[in-house]
Amino acid sequence: MVMWVFGYGSLISKAGFHYDERVIGFIKGYRRVFYQGSTDHRGTPEFPGRTVTLEPAEGEICWGAAYKISKEEDAETALTYLEVREKQYDKKEYLDFYTDLTATSPAVSGVMVYIATADKKANVNYLGPASDEQIARQIIKSEGPAGPNRDYLFNLEKALLQIGCKDKHVIDLANEVRRILEEEQ
Repeated sequence: MVMWVFGYGSLISKAGFHYDERVIGFIKGYRRVFYQGSTDHRGTPEFPGRTVTLEPAEGEICWGAAYKISKEEDAETALTYLEVREKQYDKKEYLDFYTDLTATSPAVSGVMVYIATADKKANVNYLGPASDEQIARQIIKSEGPAGPNRDYLFNLEKALLQIGCKDKHVIDLANEVRRILEEEQ
């Protein structure tokens, strides 16, 4: 049985598991937002970092990378790894994945996607929307075991540009972080 995993954040450039194929494409009906708190990777419980999650958005698409995992033992290892890495994400969805903007049918159906929902009972780390400046300031001051939160943002911006995606939310936040850092020098 083949397993597919869709990455829309750090998974785009750093899978962390063995896969057979990496395909660039998108899912429909969602947008990427920096609304999820990270208290275990890019922040701490005292100063949570911000990472991306998906928010339902009619008519929008979210670009990323899908990973095909064919061997059962690779799939089990990947799933075990992802359950730890994505443990603050409270929902798994199985969505259609597209590679062509004009396609009427998906390239792959049933791609697994981790989502951090806005349900504060199921997801205690959900931070929700804020102004770009507020999010940027939180990203600047947050650091966790995986490093500074700003590195997560800048790495995501770079990874998206490398796959040809200009995500306005990510670019605007990265530019706001740069502006504030430059101001503070």
